[in-house]
Amino acid sequence: MNIQHMLVVIDPTTEDAQPCLQRAEELAARWPQAHITLFICEYNSALDGGIFTNDAGLQKARASLIEHRRQNLERMAQPLRDKGLAVSVEAVWGKRLTRHILAAVSTHKPDLVLKTTHYHNRLKRLLLSNSDWDLIRHCEVPVWLVKKAGERLARLAISVDPLHEADKPAALDLKLIACGRSLAAPLEAELHLVHCYNPLPRTLVFDASIISDYDSYAGDIRKRHADAFESLAGSNDIADSARHLLQGYPEEAIPDFVEQRNINLLVMGAVSRSRLDSALLGHTAERLLDDCACDILVVKPDGFVDPSKP
Repeated sequence: MNIQHMLVVIDPTTEDAQPCLQRAEELAARWPQAHITLFICEYNSALDGGIFTNDAGLQKARASLIEHRRQNLERMAQPLRDKGLAVSVEAVWGKRLTRHILAAVSTHKPDLVLKTTHYHNRLKRLLLSNSDWDLIRHCEVPVWLVKKAGERLARLAISVDPLHEADKPAALDLKLIACGRSLAAPLEAELHLVHCYNPLPRTLVFDASIISDYDSYAGDIRKRHADAFESLAGSNDIADSARHLLQGYPEEAIPDFVEQRNINLLVMGAVSRSRLDSALLGHTAERLLDDCACDILVVKPDGFVDPSKP
Protein backbone atom coordinates (compact mmCIF):
# COMPACT_ATOMS: atom_id res chain seq x y z
CA MET A 1 0.00 0.00 0.00
CA ASN A 2 1.46 3.29 -1.12
CA ILE A 3 -0.05 5.80 1.30
CA GLN A 4 -0.05 9.27 -0.23
CA HIS A 5 -3.32 10.61 1.15
CA MET A 6 -5.37 9.61 4.21
CA LEU A 7 -8.94 10.70 4.86
CA VAL A 8 -9.54 10.63 8.62
CA VAL A 9 -13.21 10.68 9.67
CA ILE A 10 -13.52 12.55 12.97
CA ASP A 11 -16.38 11.72 15.35
CA PRO A 12 -18.31 14.92 16.22
CA THR A 13 -20.14 13.29 19.15
CA THR A 14 -17.13 13.22 21.47
CA GLU A 15 -14.50 15.65 22.68
CA ASP A 16 -12.29 12.76 23.81
CA ALA A 17 -9.30 11.37 21.94
CA GLN A 18 -9.98 10.21 18.39
CA PRO A 19 -8.47 6.72 17.90
CA CYS A 20 -8.56 7.08 14.10
CA LEU A 21 -6.49 10.26 14.33
CA GLN A 22 -3.99 8.58 16.64
CA ARG A 23 -3.66 5.73 14.14
CA ALA A 24 -3.23 8.15 11.25
CA GLU A 25 -0.45 9.91 13.16
CA GLU A 26 1.30 6.57 13.70
CA LEU A 27 1.08 5.81 9.98
CA ALA A 28 2.27 9.31 9.10
CA ALA A 29 5.44 8.69 11.09
CA ARG A 30 6.25 5.95 8.55
CA TRP A 31 4.77 7.69 5.51
CA PRO A 32 5.65 11.36 6.21
CA GLN A 33 4.96 12.36 2.61
CA ALA A 34 1.28 11.44 3.00
CA HIS A 35 -1.29 14.23 3.01
CA ILE A 36 -3.92 14.00 5.76
CA THR A 37 -7.46 15.33 5.43
CA LEU A 38 -9.40 15.62 8.67
CA PHE A 39 -13.08 15.29 7.80
CA ILE A 40 -16.12 15.82 9.99
CA CYS A 41 -19.82 15.59 9.17
CA GLU A 42 -22.19 17.27 11.62
CA TYR A 43 -25.96 16.98 11.91
CA ASN A 44 -28.40 18.05 14.61
CA SER A 45 -32.11 17.56 14.06
CA ALA A 46 -32.86 20.65 16.15
CA LEU A 47 -31.21 22.73 13.44
CA ASP A 48 -32.97 21.01 10.55
CA GLY A 49 -36.00 23.02 9.54
CA GLY A 50 -37.18 20.49 6.96
CA ILE A 51 -37.64 20.89 3.24
CA PHE A 52 -40.40 23.50 3.59
CA THR A 53 -38.44 25.79 5.88
CA ASN A 54 -35.82 28.25 4.77
CA ASP A 55 -35.26 30.10 8.01
CA ALA A 56 -32.27 32.43 7.97
CA GLY A 57 -31.77 31.88 11.69
CA LEU A 58 -31.44 28.12 11.24
CA GLN A 59 -28.99 28.60 8.40
CA LYS A 60 -26.91 30.92 10.53
CA ALA A 61 -26.94 28.47 13.44
CA ARG A 62 -25.85 25.61 11.19
CA ALA A 63 -23.07 27.72 9.69
CA SER A 64 -21.92 28.69 13.18
CA LEU A 65 -21.83 25.04 14.28
CA ILE A 66 -19.89 23.97 11.20
CA GLU A 67 -17.39 26.78 11.73
CA HIS A 68 -16.96 25.64 15.34
CA ARG A 69 -16.27 22.09 14.11
CA ARG A 70 -13.83 23.39 11.51
CA GLN A 71 -11.92 25.31 14.18
CA ASN A 72 -11.76 22.14 16.28
CA LEU A 73 -10.29 20.32 13.29
CA GLU A 74 -7.70 23.09 12.92
CA ARG A 75 -6.69 22.57 16.55
CA MET A 76 -6.34 18.82 15.94
CA ALA A 77 -4.32 19.48 12.80
CA GLN A 78 -1.81 21.88 14.34
CA PRO A 79 0.27 19.32 16.29
CA LEU A 80 0.62 17.30 13.09
CA ARG A 81 1.59 20.37 11.10
CA ASP A 82 4.18 21.18 13.75
CA LYS A 83 5.77 17.82 12.88
CA GLY A 84 6.03 18.86 9.24
CA LEU A 85 2.97 16.94 8.01
CA ALA A 86 0.59 18.32 5.39
CA VAL A 87 -2.90 18.47 6.90
CA SER A 88 -6.12 19.98 5.54
CA VAL A 89 -9.55 20.07 7.18
CA GLU A 90 -13.13 19.87 5.96
CA ALA A 91 -16.37 20.23 7.93
CA VAL A 92 -19.76 19.64 6.29
CA TRP A 93 -23.41 19.56 7.33
CA GLY A 94 -25.38 16.44 6.49
CA LYS A 95 -27.77 13.83 7.81
CA ARG A 96 -26.39 10.75 6.08
CA LEU A 97 -22.81 10.31 7.25
CA THR A 98 -21.86 7.59 4.78
CA ARG A 99 -23.07 9.59 1.79
CA HIS A 100 -20.88 12.53 2.78
CA ILE A 101 -17.86 10.33 3.48
CA LEU A 102 -18.20 8.75 0.05
CA ALA A 103 -18.55 12.20 -1.50
CA ALA A 104 -15.33 13.26 0.24
CA VAL A 105 -13.62 10.11 -1.06
CA SER A 106 -14.77 10.99 -4.57
CA THR A 107 -13.48 14.55 -4.20
CA HIS A 108 -10.17 13.99 -2.44
CA LYS A 109 -9.36 10.53 -3.86
CA PRO A 110 -7.46 9.27 -0.78
CA ASP A 111 -5.55 5.99 -0.70
CA LEU A 112 -7.03 5.13 2.68
CA VAL A 113 -10.03 6.04 4.85
CA LEU A 114 -9.62 5.79 8.63
CA LYS A 115 -12.64 5.80 10.90
CA THR A 116 -13.15 4.91 14.54
CA THR A 117 -15.60 2.05 14.95
CA HIS A 118 -17.91 1.41 17.89
CA TYR A 119 -20.02 -1.47 19.14
CA HIS A 120 -23.05 -2.16 16.94
CA ASN A 121 -26.18 -3.63 18.49
CA ARG A 122 -28.12 -6.43 16.83
CA LEU A 123 -30.96 -4.15 15.74
CA LYS A 124 -28.55 -1.99 13.74
CA ARG A 125 -27.08 -5.13 12.18
CA LEU A 126 -30.57 -6.20 11.05
CA LEU A 127 -31.52 -2.80 9.68
CA LEU A 128 -28.17 -2.28 7.95
CA SER A 129 -28.12 1.29 9.24
CA ASN A 130 -24.57 1.56 10.43
CA SER A 131 -22.09 3.75 8.57
CA ASP A 132 -19.22 1.28 9.11
CA TRP A 133 -21.04 -1.45 7.23
CA ASP A 134 -22.11 0.94 4.50
CA LEU A 135 -18.46 1.92 4.02
CA ILE A 136 -17.47 -1.75 3.82
CA ARG A 137 -20.03 -2.26 1.06
CA HIS A 138 -19.59 0.93 -0.92
CA CYS A 139 -16.22 2.60 -0.37
CA GLU A 140 -13.94 2.11 -3.36
CA VAL A 141 -10.70 2.62 -1.38
CA PRO A 142 -9.44 0.60 1.60
CA VAL A 143 -11.26 1.32 4.87
CA TRP A 144 -9.34 1.11 8.16
CA LEU A 145 -11.75 0.70 11.08
CA VAL A 146 -9.91 1.69 14.25
CA LYS A 147 -10.86 0.24 17.62
CA LYS A 148 -8.01 1.31 19.84
CA ALA A 149 -4.87 3.19 18.96
CA GLY A 150 -2.88 2.97 22.16
CA GLU A 151 -0.92 -0.11 21.11
CA ARG A 152 1.77 -0.11 18.44
CA LEU A 153 0.99 -2.01 15.25
CA ALA A 154 3.31 -4.90 16.02
CA ARG A 155 1.40 -7.91 14.65
CA LEU A 156 -0.66 -7.97 11.45
CA ALA A 157 -2.79 -10.87 10.18
CA ILE A 158 -4.13 -11.35 6.65
CA SER A 159 -7.30 -13.39 6.22
CA VAL A 160 -7.33 -15.21 2.88
CA ASP A 161 -9.68 -17.57 1.08
CA PRO A 162 -7.56 -19.62 -1.36
CA LEU A 163 -10.51 -21.76 -2.45
CA HIS A 164 -12.62 -18.63 -3.04
CA GLU A 165 -15.67 -20.13 -1.39
CA ALA A 166 -16.88 -16.63 -0.51
CA ASP A 167 -17.03 -15.66 -4.21
CA LYS A 168 -13.92 -13.48 -3.98
CA PRO A 169 -11.87 -12.94 -7.11
CA ALA A 170 -8.68 -15.00 -7.04
CA ALA A 171 -6.52 -11.89 -7.40
CA LEU A 172 -7.88 -10.42 -4.17
CA ASP A 173 -5.84 -12.77 -1.97
CA LEU A 174 -2.67 -11.65 -3.72
CA LYS A 175 -3.70 -8.03 -3.26
CA LEU A 176 -4.32 -8.62 0.46
CA ILE A 177 -0.89 -10.20 0.90
CA ALA A 178 0.79 -7.36 -0.97
CA CYS A 179 -1.11 -4.83 1.14
CA GLY A 180 -0.15 -6.55 4.38
CA ARG A 181 3.49 -6.75 3.34
CA SER A 182 3.62 -3.08 2.37
CA LEU A 183 2.33 -2.18 5.85
CA ALA A 184 4.35 -4.68 7.86
CA ALA A 185 7.76 -3.70 6.47
CA PRO A 186 7.70 0.04 7.32
CA LEU A 187 5.98 -0.67 10.65
CA GLU A 188 8.48 -3.42 11.49
CA ALA A 189 5.55 -5.66 12.35
CA GLU A 190 5.10 -9.43 12.32
CA LEU A 191 3.00 -10.68 9.43
CA HIS A 192 0.70 -13.70 9.72
CA LEU A 193 -1.48 -15.46 7.14
CA VAL A 194 -4.71 -17.11 8.27
CA HIS A 195 -7.37 -19.20 6.57
CA CYS A 196 -10.47 -20.81 8.08
CA TYR A 197 -12.25 -23.94 6.92
CA ASN A 198 -15.21 -25.80 8.35
CA PRO A 199 -16.48 -29.23 7.25
CA LEU A 200 -20.20 -29.79 7.39
CA PRO A 201 -21.08 -30.80 10.97
CA ARG A 202 -21.86 -34.47 11.45
CA THR A 203 -25.42 -33.61 12.56
CA LEU A 204 -26.11 -31.90 9.23
CA VAL A 205 -24.82 -34.69 7.01
CA PHE A 206 -27.64 -36.70 5.44
CA ASP A 207 -25.72 -38.57 2.76
CA ALA A 208 -25.43 -42.17 3.98
CA SER A 209 -22.05 -42.70 2.32
CA ILE A 210 -20.60 -39.67 4.15
CA ILE A 211 -22.21 -40.53 7.48
CA SER A 212 -20.64 -43.97 7.40
CA ASP A 213 -17.15 -42.50 6.95
CA TYR A 214 -17.43 -38.97 8.34
CA ASP A 215 -13.82 -38.87 9.57
CA SER A 216 -12.54 -39.56 6.08
CA TYR A 217 -14.81 -36.84 4.68
CA ALA A 218 -13.56 -34.32 7.28
CA GLY A 219 -9.98 -35.31 6.53
CA ASP A 220 -10.50 -34.78 2.80
CA ILE A 221 -11.96 -31.32 3.44
CA ARG A 222 -9.00 -30.36 5.62
CA LYS A 223 -6.49 -31.63 3.04
CA ARG A 224 -8.19 -29.71 0.25
CA HIS A 225 -8.01 -26.46 2.20
CA ALA A 226 -4.53 -27.16 3.55
CA ASP A 227 -3.15 -27.84 0.07
CA ALA A 228 -4.63 -24.64 -1.35
CA PHE A 229 -3.48 -22.60 1.65
CA GLU A 230 0.06 -23.99 1.60
CA SER A 231 0.28 -23.36 -2.14
CA LEU A 232 -0.76 -19.73 -1.70
CA ALA A 233 1.53 -19.19 1.29
CA GLY A 234 4.48 -20.93 -0.37
CA SER A 235 4.20 -19.01 -3.62
CA ASN A 236 4.27 -15.78 -1.59
CA ASP A 237 7.20 -16.76 0.64
CA ILE A 238 5.22 -16.75 3.87
CA ALA A 239 7.25 -18.37 6.66
CA ASP A 240 5.93 -21.68 7.98
CA SER A 241 5.59 -20.20 11.47
CA ALA A 242 3.35 -17.44 10.09
CA ARG A 243 0.86 -19.80 8.40
CA HIS A 244 -2.29 -20.55 10.39
CA LEU A 245 -4.98 -22.96 9.14
CA LEU A 246 -7.95 -22.72 11.50
CA GLN A 247 -10.97 -25.00 11.72
CA GLY A 248 -14.24 -23.20 12.27
CA TYR A 249 -16.32 -20.36 10.90
CA PRO A 250 -14.24 -17.18 10.40
CA GLU A 251 -16.44 -15.08 12.67
CA GLU A 252 -15.76 -17.57 15.49
CA ALA A 253 -12.22 -18.78 14.83
CA ILE A 254 -10.56 -15.49 13.83
CA PRO A 255 -11.50 -13.49 16.97
CA ASP A 256 -10.01 -16.27 19.11
CA PHE A 257 -6.87 -16.26 16.97
CA VAL A 258 -6.60 -12.47 17.22
CA GLU A 259 -6.82 -12.64 21.00
CA GLN A 260 -4.38 -15.52 21.40
CA ARG A 261 -1.77 -13.97 19.10
CA ASN A 262 -2.36 -10.40 20.25
CA ILE A 263 -2.96 -9.26 16.66
CA ASN A 264 -3.23 -5.48 16.22
CA LEU A 265 -4.60 -5.36 12.67
CA LEU A 266 -6.64 -7.81 10.62
CA VAL A 267 -6.46 -7.29 6.84
CA MET A 268 -9.33 -8.82 4.92
CA GLY A 269 -11.20 -8.51 1.65
CA ALA A 270 -14.80 -7.71 0.83
CA VAL A 271 -16.80 -7.80 -2.37
CA SER A 272 -20.13 -6.18 -3.16
CA ARG A 273 -23.29 -8.20 -2.68
CA SER A 274 -26.96 -7.44 -3.12
CA ARG A 275 -28.81 -5.77 -0.25
CA LEU A 276 -30.87 -8.95 0.22
CA ASP A 277 -27.75 -11.12 0.46
CA SER A 278 -26.27 -8.70 2.98
CA ALA A 279 -29.45 -8.75 5.04
CA LEU A 280 -29.58 -12.53 5.19
CA LEU A 281 -25.92 -13.43 5.27
CA GLY A 282 -23.83 -10.33 5.83
CA HIS A 283 -20.17 -9.94 4.98
CA THR A 284 -17.64 -11.81 7.06
CA ALA A 285 -16.04 -8.43 7.77
CA GLU A 286 -19.31 -7.13 9.18
CA ARG A 287 -19.75 -10.12 11.45
CA LEU A 288 -16.18 -9.70 12.69
CA LEU A 289 -16.48 -6.00 13.52
CA ASP A 290 -17.77 -6.43 17.04
CA ASP A 291 -16.03 -9.71 17.84
CA CYS A 292 -12.43 -8.85 16.90
CA ALA A 293 -10.60 -6.75 19.46
CA CYS A 294 -8.16 -5.39 16.87
CA ASP A 295 -8.40 -2.87 14.02
CA ILE A 296 -9.77 -4.16 10.73
CA LEU A 297 -8.57 -3.05 7.29
CA VAL A 298 -11.04 -3.89 4.53
CA VAL A 299 -9.67 -4.04 0.98
CA LYS A 300 -11.69 -4.34 -2.24
CA PRO A 301 -10.70 -6.11 -5.47
CA ASP A 302 -9.08 -4.08 -8.24
CA GLY A 303 -11.70 -2.43 -10.39
CA PHE A 304 -14.31 -2.37 -7.63
CA VAL A 305 -17.04 0.22 -8.26
CA ASP A 306 -19.50 1.40 -5.64
CA PRO A 307 -22.67 -0.60 -6.40
CA SER A 308 -24.87 2.26 -5.17
CA LYS A 309 -23.65 4.58 -7.90
CA PRO A 310 -26.21 5.28 -10.65
